[in-house]
Amino acid sequence: MSESVIGYLLFKKVVIEGANAISSPLTYGFPAITGFLGSFHAMSRRLAALKELDDLSLGGVLLACHECHPQIYRDKSYSNYTFNQTRNPIKKDGKTASIIEEGKCRLVMSFAVEVLGSNKPDEAKTEILVTKTKQWIQQQRMAGGSVQGIDRFNPVQFISYDDVDAITAHLLPAFVLIDAQEEFAEIIDEVQADNPDATPLDALIEVCVLHHIPEIQKNGDTKWAATSRKTGRGWLVPMPIGYQGISELYDAGVMQNVRNPEYPSQYVETIYSLGKWVYPQRLGGVYSEYDIANAFWRYHYDNEQNLYLVTQEPEF
Repeated sequence: MSESVIGYLLFKKVVIEGANAISSPLTYGFPAITGFLGSFHAMSRRLAALKELDDLSLGGVLLACHECHPQIYRDKSYSNYTFNQTRNPIKKDGKTASIIEEGKCRLVMSFAVEVLGSNKPDEAKTEILVTKTKQWIQQQRMAGGSVQGIDRFNPVQFISYDDVDAITAHLLPAFVLIDAQEEFAEIIDEVQADNPDATPLDALIEVCVLHHIPEIQKNGDTKWAATSRKTGRGWLVPMPIGYQGISELYDAGVMQNVRNPEYPSQYVETIYSLGKWVYPQRLGGVYSEYDIANAFWRYHYDNEQNLYLVTQEPEF
């Protein structure tokens, strides 16, 4: 029988220290989605290696952020922020080691993860699943950071497929990251209507721009009005959603200095889009503004176009 979603694992208020706040060459603040999906993919491989749970696997991941604190500092209120970085040991000659330090952040996250299988697990298997995953999530890295804690009460629980709407109450208070490609397409059309030569990258930058426009009042005074392309569209954020291959796919062992030389390798560039932070209350059934079943991020590979993506589309 083919695998399908038979339930969800809910990890509540996972505290992550030292997560990588640099999500791409252009964006920072919240870690890249792939940093979380990779952690649960590693957990899924652990499931496959466990005899009692080898018929189960993990699928899409819903990301709910309770707290995000970039480790940044500025000495004056009008200065630019800089990342707090570690002072690494110097070399024997007294010079600083050539270590590229990453920007860090502290996170408090909740995750809902799809459990895939052919049959709904019984009570005994569910108990093993919850116990093992609670142990594993505290042992592994997430988005480059270390898991320092988890909720004291019901930190990990299994929710059946039919009770997916029950997840919403457990995510409060938080913001859930969803795909905002439709809003991005609208903004691209608006920007290109004003400037036909504008590119999607220009539209992405425009999302981050705050325009201050002077307005002359009747009494001759000048009043400054602030406008943004995001106005009325919610909390939009630029983010990476995957990679585009820019070279041929090399066989295993051909490309030098790669992390996993036992797999084929390829040169890629980051693909950008828009995400949107929404309240969990807006994630309801199929008739609500956002369907919670479509709030799960999943991997997608397009062989013809050399695309390595994360998407919330069940069938891309």
